[in-house]
Amino acid sequence: MTEHPTAAELDDADPLAALRDEFELPDGIYLVGNSLGALPKAARDYVNAEFDRWATLGVEGHFTGDLAWKDYHELLTNQLAALTGALADEVVAMNSLTVNLHLLMVSFYRPTSTRHKILIEGHAFPSDHFAVESQIRQRGFDPQGSMILLEPREGEELLRPDDILAAISDHGDELALVLLPGVQYYTGQVLPMAQITSAGHAVGALVGFDLAHAIGNLELSLHDWDVDFAAWCTYKYLNSGPGGVAGAFVHHRHVSDQSLPKFHGWWGTNKASRFEMATEFDAIPTVESWQLSNAPILLMASLRASLDIFEKAGGMGPLRQKTEQQIGYFDRRLEESLGDRVQSITPRALAERGCQLALRVTKDDGRRVFEELENARVLCDWRHPDVIRVAAVPLYNSFDDIDRFVDILDVVVR
Repeated sequence: MTEHPTAAELDDADPLAALRDEFELPDGIYLVGNSLGALPKAARDYVNAEFDRWATLGVEGHFTGDLAWKDYHELLTNQLAALTGALADEVVAMNSLTVNLHLLMVSFYRPTSTRHKILIEGHAFPSDHFAVESQIRQRGFDPQGSMILLEPREGEELLRPDDILAAISDHGDELALVLLPGVQYYTGQVLPMAQITSAGHAVGALVGFDLAHAIGNLELSLHDWDVDFAAWCTYKYLNSGPGGVAGAFVHHRHVSDQSLPKFHGWWGTNKASRFEMATEFDAIPTVESWQLSNAPILLMASLRASLDIFEKAGGMGPLRQKTEQQIGYFDRRLEESLGDRVQSITPRALAERGCQLALRVTKDDGRRVFEELENARVLCDWRHPDVIRVAAVPLYNSFDDIDRFVDILDVVVR
C-alpha cells in the first residue's frame, strides 16, 4: 500500500507556508475565504497611512506624493493585470461587482429586433440574474423571451461543457450576449472560459464573465482568450475586506472604441484636462474611461496590501500548484474518513475546479451539520437548499486545517 504524506509533512514541505503569517485569522479553522478572505496584516498599515495623509495633508492628499489619491487606482493596475492575464490598459479597480456588470452591459449588450437574447446559467448568483433581467427590460425586451437559462441535465448537478457550447450554437442567430461565471458559486465548477468565448464569437455574440469566484483562485488569460469584458469583486480570494472595491476588464480591441455606448462620469475623461472642468467628454483610451467617480482610497488601500502578498507568492502559478495539492489531499481525507456519508458535488477533474468544495451530507440533516461545525469554530458557509461550502485557500490555509476539518466533520456527521 502506498504511504501518503501526512498533513504535517505536507505543511513542512510547503514553500508558501510562511504566507499564512501575513494574515490575521479568526480563532478556529477558517475555510470560508471563498466568501470573505482573511485580513492581510499589512492592511492596517496601508489604511492607517491614508488616515495619516488625510489628517496632515487634507485636500492636498489628492495631488501629493507617490500615493496621490487622484492616481491611486493606478497602483493596483499591474497587479490586477497579472492576476487576470490582461494588459495594463484592460483592467481597472472601481465600484462594486454588480455596478460594473451594469456599466459593461450598457456597452456590450446591444440588442436588435432579431439578436436580443442573453445566455446565463439558471442557477446564476441572484445579483447577476437581476442585473441581466433588468438590462433586458430597460432595452424594451421581455426577459421571458430574451433570457436563456442554462440548466444541468435532469438528475445532474453540473453544466456539461458540451451542453454550454451547444446552447450557444443553437441560439446563435438570436444571441447578443453570453454572460457566465468563471466559477459557479454553488458547485465550485470551473467553466471553460476560452471555449465559451470562442463559441460565442463564432455565432456573432459578445462574451463576458463574472469572475467573483475565479480571480485569485485560478490562472486566468483574459486577453489571450479574447474575452470581451469581465467583472469581479475582491473581498473573496483577493482579501480586500467586506464590501471591498471591485474590478473590471475590457479587451484592448474595445477600450478605445468611441462608438461603444457608455455611461460617462468625470473620472473617465482625459486626465490631463479633467480638472479644467470642461463639459465635453474626452474618453481616456483605456478601460479607465468606464470609471465614473474618484477612487474609494481606504478600500483600495486594503486591496493593495493583499495584492502585495500575491506578488510575494510569485503570482497564481505557485498558488495554483498548492491548490491542486490541497484538492487531492482534501478528496482523499474525505473518502477515507467519511466515505459515502458526504458527497462532493464539485467536479473531480482538476481543470474543472478551484479551491472550493461543495459538500452535501447524504444521511443526515445538512443544516444541523453546518451549525455543529460553526459551534466547533469551523468557519465555512451554507448555501440553500443543502450545500456546505468549504475552501482551502493556498495563501493562508494549511494541510493541517483540512485534516482537522475532516476529523471534526467525521464526528459531527451521524
